[in-house]
Amino acid sequence: MSEHTLKVAILCFTDQGVAIAKTLQKEFNRSKIFTTRAVETNKDIKQIDAIAEVMAASFNTYDAWVFVGALGICVRSIAAHIKDKSTDPAVINVDDQGKFVQSVLSGHIGKANAITNQVSRILSAQAVLSTSSDLQELWALDTLADTYGWTLKNTIPTNQSIALFVNRKPTALILKIKDKGTQYLEKTCPDFVDIYYTIQECDTAAYELVLYVGYEILDTTTPVVSYYTPCIAIGSGCAKAIESPLLILGLETALKKENIAIESVCALGSATIKNEEQAYLDFAQHYDIPFITYTGDELNTITVANPSEMVKNKVGVYGVSEAASALISGQSTWLTEKTKVVTLSGKKFTYAFSIVSTYERKASIAIVGAGSGDPELLTIKGQYILEQADCILYAGSLVPEALTHMAKEGALVRNSASMTLEEQVAIMDEYYAQGKSIVRLHSGDPSIYGAIQEQMTIFDTKGYDYYIVPGISSFQAAAAYLKSEFTIPEVAQTIILTRGEGNTPMPEHEKIADMAKLRATMCIFLSVGIAKKIQAQLLEHYPENTPLAILYRVSWEDEEVWTGTLSELTTIIKANKLTRTVMIIVGEAIGARKNRSWLYDDKWNHIFRKKEKNKNVVLDKN
Repeated sequence: MSEHTLKVAILCFTDQGVAIAKTLQKEFNRSKIFTTRAVETNKDIKQIDAIAEVMAASFNTYDAWVFVGALGICVRSIAAHIKDKSTDPAVINVDDQGKFVQSVLSGHIGKANAITNQVSRILSAQAVLSTSSDLQELWALDTLADTYGWTLKNTIPTNQSIALFVNRKPTALILKIKDKGTQYLEKTCPDFVDIYYTIQECDTAAYELVLYVGYEILDTTTPVVSYYTPCIAIGSGCAKAIESPLLILGLETALKKENIAIESVCALGSATIKNEEQAYLDFAQHYDIPFITYTGDELNTITVANPSEMVKNKVGVYGVSEAASALISGQSTWLTEKTKVVTLSGKKFTYAFSIVSTYERKASIAIVGAGSGDPELLTIKGQYILEQADCILYAGSLVPEALTHMAKEGALVRNSASMTLEEQVAIMDEYYAQGKSIVRLHSGDPSIYGAIQEQMTIFDTKGYDYYIVPGISSFQAAAAYLKSEFTIPEVAQTIILTRGEGNTPMPEHEKIADMAKLRATMCIFLSVGIAKKIQAQLLEHYPENTPLAILYRVSWEDEEVWTGTLSELTTIIKANKLTRTVMIIVGEAIGARKNRSWLYDDKWNHIFRKKEKNKNVVLDKN
């Protein structure tokens, strides 16, 4: 829950407290101030006679309470209303000088600790936390599930498992699946925790605590905290009017047999002719999961592992359970292939289980944007992926070698500058077959002249899993160097990223001369060799004195930059013998310092800066 969705009550009792409360209200969009001081009231600021009345009426209607005043007032005000840490709102106390911010109630589940840190940053104050996991910068085991959409199950009381963890007892972390949560755990793993990726790798008896993220049921005497991810798809076909209790029992039994936790089931699927099958509807309702049905044509898009001519003759498809689970999971592989069950009433059903493809630990290819040249401009996500990769192929002529120094020990790192596309793919094929993590490291942002389209075509043909991580483009690095905003109100609101027509033909509707009619900020890539031609085309519509910037290897250690006017374009390039890795930028926005945006104008109101309406002055009753 962000500051934009949190419903926050702010209480204050002094003039200094009111000032702090108003500062906080600007940061928490859904907030209301309650104060005993005389104030100008509106719908977001209310003058009150007594704190007790407000607390009695509203304690559980807000996500968080921020007291600005003495801690004793805070404690006495909330004491009668505290019930349970799983339902109590967050309570934070700030002294009325704004020096200390203390988490008072519901530090983890209620997110008081996170709000305390946020408020301390807003006020430049000292955050005061007392929970051991936060002080040691350890994971909050009781909130991880909510943070990442998992379901928490303990074999011992939660407080006991937390005690083992914060006392840094030997702990095993088993990451069966992969998602944002497991990536966070890998990045922030404490030194007393050992990571495994399968149950079989881990001798649980050697640990005092086991943390597990996945879908399996662990059989061990060691205390286990299981985080079950919604990653299992069930496909099923059944006899008409099968009894609900028998189907539900049958599916529960099948999951236990396969050692799959019911908490990890994300959806149940079948054929459209089963839309109204009550047993399926009851199962889905009981476990609060969607029931999804597919037409025969949709089911027939899947090549099932166990086709049935009898089912084909009856319903027009070769298999329902395998096809439905494959469609839900996004892949035609199964943890459990079609299995038939006969219930106590004699009616039959089939089931198949699949893991949703996005959760599966398998080979993947990341096309990562390396940024414009400065290694420090690599994104945090890009750095993490590089550090975890088993194979890195980088364009050595365009990507700083320093980035490859982030590779882990044992990783293959190869410069692809001398390779053909086929040679690069051969290396990726080898590592993909081993289930490894592969990075194709491209200069700038891969989406801009990245030559990735032909690679993705091959990946699609081979059925490879791949994704793209954006990078900082050289045109953005150029704007930073030039200290320029390329979109100036009433001057230039359009940026054109293009190239001149050299050996590679340009589409007929993308001629530079035609685009020059817009007089936009134009960033021209890969065109230094035809600078004279580019200049002539630009001058058809841009004035000769239009600001110009020519940047060689911008953001690299040896960068060089020249500024002038459009009339000087070819002169600058010839005088400095520029032949490659040059960005040409033209437009009035270069170095401009005029025309204010309406965004921060005091007359411009929006959801985060509301227009003040008629105010009523409430006089101090004292």
